[in-house]
Amino acid sequence: MRAAGYPSATVVIPTCNRRHELALVLEGLREQHVPVGARVEVVVVDDGSSDGTWPWLQRLAATGEIRVLRQANAGPARARNRGVEAARGDIVVFLGDDTVPQRGWLLHHLEEHRLHGWDGAMAVLGYTSFPPGLDSPFLRWINEYGAQFGYLLIDDSERVPFNFFYTSNVSVPSRVLVELGGFREDFPAAAWEDIELAYRATRQGLRVAYRPRARVLHLHRIRPQTFRLRQKTSGRSAAIFAELHPELAEFLGVNLLPSGLRSRLVPRVLLALGTAVADRLPGIVPGGWFRRDLDAAYLQGLAEGLRLARTRHEGS
Repeated sequence: MRAAGYPSATVVIPTCNRRHELALVLEGLREQHVPVGARVEVVVVDDGSSDGTWPWLQRLAATGEIRVLRQANAGPARARNRGVEAARGDIVVFLGDDTVPQRGWLLHHLEEHRLHGWDGAMAVLGYTSFPPGLDSPFLRWINEYGAQFGYLLIDDSERVPFNFFYTSNVSVPSRVLVELGGFREDFPAAAWEDIELAYRATRQGLRVAYRPRARVLHLHRIRPQTFRLRQKTSGRSAAIFAELHPELAEFLGVNLLPSGLRSRLVPRVLLALGTAVADRLPGIVPGGWFRRDLDAAYLQGLAEGLRLARTRHEGS
């Protein structure tokens, strides 16, 4: 019997080679307050880890603390789908394997679904931020205004656009995920697969609400140079998204090619240097430099992805 109308919940965590961070995530889950009588389970899907994660997870599963699944490395979309297939909760709460839930995180998700009815089409987006020890101008920008997250760009917390659907910290009624057929597995990396699902869901009536008090800390030390590579990967995934939904070509930046690449007169080495300076000495480099640098990397990946798509089509 559920307490006071709270939905049952399944926390789904895909993981790959992040045993140390995952241990902190699970510790954060142990400290969550669960209303009396509410049913909450945790399902961890090991996406082909090679760092000892799987035997460690098996030992935890033997205690009944969590449920575990394993697959050959196939990417986060497939791992999340496995977790959804195994979920027994009324809602699924997606969490990253390096995003540690803070005090009250789970209760905020459960309370929103209790108040608004989890049988309705509403998702709850929480807030993901970096811990103080990892903070920097670059990380603040990609978190609040930039390429990874963009929380300060949310205008209406009750009607959040599909492109803010971040699976590091979001909850969705299970039936919505089942009806949509889950995440598309065309996406090999952690880029755009969650946004694509949200696009389909919002077109069918899903409403996304933003609740920043449902907070997690992102234990990922991101450097500008590594994030630049991530942006190239994001661009290649955006090409897949554009194939699936050509009506979103402009949103994805396809209209900026090839002129967008040719118009970038600043050499990439100088862009990278400017980002490094701006990260260490705020105010020295003109505003918008981070965006200029990362947009260049994204467009490069997008152009590569579109070329690969054309090659596939010509060869078929």
